[in-house]
Amino acid sequence: PSVLDSFALLSGQLNTLNKVLKHEKTPLLRNQVIIPLVLSPDRDEEIMRQTEGRVPVFSHEVVPDHLRTKPDPEVEEQEKQLITDAARISPDVAQKQIQSLNKMCSNLLEKISKEERESESGGLRQNKQTFNPADTNALVAAVAFGKGLSNRRPPGSGGSVQSGQPGAGAIIAGASGMQQVPMSGAPAQQQPMLAGVQMAQAGQPGKY
Repeated sequence: PSVLDSFALLSGQLNTLNKVLKHEKTPLLRNQVIIPLVLSPDRDEEIMRQTEGRVPVFSHEVVPDHLRTKPDPEVEEQEKQLITDAARISPDVAQKQIQSLNKMCSNLLEKISKEERESESGGLRQNKQTFNPADTNALVAAVAFGKGLSNRRPPGSGGSVQSGQPGAGAIIAGASGMQQVPMSGAPAQQQPMLAGVQMAQAGQPGKY
């Protein structure tokens, strides 16, 4: 009974309010302007609770945005122009434009997904190792230190020595006594030995 009594009371009040609003002497609410009477830059907990934390203060900065009932004049003009242009288009033309737009969006989505797949596959290819570290190390050791190279020379590697060079006959005569001596230092320091005397590399043809 208490619930029914409360419901009857609320129903009577709503009917009275509707009669007042529908009365011919009551001005239209859409023609009324809401004017804020209190503006404060301080934080208002009640407004925070009512707006679920979206509006912390009710100041002169937020009032024009939150109490605005219509868009800006420029936006309103653009909206009217769009509505006018849309009214001129026939339903068949509009349907064709919709299908064309959907097709363009589908093609764009396919291109984007294809680019993503290619970028993922390209990243996988870049991460894949394309060389053998053992072969690389063996090549570097052979070039830098002569590791794994044969000491035997191919036949006819002696070559011809120009007779005009000074000491050419001594070099040819002592060629049999030439011996490669491995050095512990860099390869540039390895020089051939002739009859126990170290000869300068600049006077000999470089054959290694």
